[in-house]
Order: sequence, then structure tokens, then C-alpha cells
Amino acid sequence: MTTFAELPSGFADKVLSAQTTFRSVMDAMARPGSVHCIASASGTPPGVMRGTAAIALTLFDHDTPLWLDPRMAQAPEVEKWLKFHTSAPIVSDSSICSFALIGNAAELPALDQFSFGSNEYPDRSTTLILQVESLREGLAFELSGPGIDGTTVLQATIEPLDLFARLAINATLFPRGIDVVLVADDAVVAIPRTTRLVAEGD
Repeated sequence: MTTFAELPSGFADKVLSAQTTFRSVMDAMARPGSVHCIASASGTPPGVMRGTAAIALTLFDHDTPLWLDPRMAQAPEVEKWLKFHTSAPIVSDSSICSFALIGNAAELPALDQFSFGSNEYPDRSTTLILQVESLREGLAFELSGPGIDGTTVLQATIEPLDLFARLAINATLFPRGIDVVLVADDAVVAIPRTTRLVAEGD
């Protein structure tokens, strides 16, 4: 049994690291499809990538209900670490969570199991944080939308394989919708609800 004293540490410099991580995430959201590195170091529980841990330490708090996919939920150290370092409430109902941590992206639940927000409060939707294999090699995804000059190409190894097909629902839901942050180790890519897939290829 892991005690709180045995849990991996959070940020060494909480203020500076949180500021740096926040800036990286905001830059990623402003430039969808572009790869950004989260340089802030922190301890991570088993199964949680460095980028995911830094985002959690920066964005999660007692007002952000959090849902864990089965892979994350089956590792008790993950829930303990998150509660100790962020105070975020862990919920079993994915439809009310602000963030969802997806450790096994291949088994991402259907998007309608999460919150799309409302027309009055579109910001109350769920942001998915998906851990993926690579954000620098793999299939090529040509993307367009606000924050992208024409189109941009993201080369990544992403699961589920139909992620962008699922996210096409955002076009009909706007201003409601699901935002996604892809994480591979310390690299992150944001796919806001306004981003559209133009083409996909090798």
C-alpha cells in the first residue's frame, strides 16, 4: 500500500513550473496541430506521462471533476497522486467531468458519454487528455481551422484510429463540443473543437 509520503512529488518549483506549463498548453490551443514541449519536470505515478502529470498539476483543482479511464482507474497510485497534488474530485460519471484522463486511447469511450457543454455555457464541456504513442511520427493528418494558417500537418501515432472521424461531430455541435489534448511523453498537441480534418494519409 502506497502512503502519501511515498507518492511521487509534484513540481519542484510550483509557481514557475505551473506558469511554464500553462503557457505551453495555451500556445498549443492557439496553434492547433503544432507540437509543444512541456519542459516542467514533475514526479509521475505509474502509467501517467510527464506531460499529463504537468497538465494535471497546472489545470486541475477542487472545482474540476475528473474522470479516469479503466487503465488509469485500476492503478490506485494514480488516484492517490491526483487527489494529493490537485484535490480534483474523481467522479465515476463521465458526463459531468471537466477533464477525462485517457491512458488507453484505443478504448476511448464514445464521445456522447462526455459533456458537450451547453449553448449558454459551452466551456462546461469535457476536455479529453489522450496519451498516445507519438506526436512526431506516424500517419499524416492535415488540419484546418482557427489558429492555423491555411492548413497544417500533424504526423502522429494516434488511437483510436477514427479519432478525427469522431471529432467531426464538433462541427454540428458548435459552440458546444469536445476539446482534445494529445500527450506523448512531454510533447503535447491541442485539437480544439474548431479544428477540422482536411485529409489523412501515410
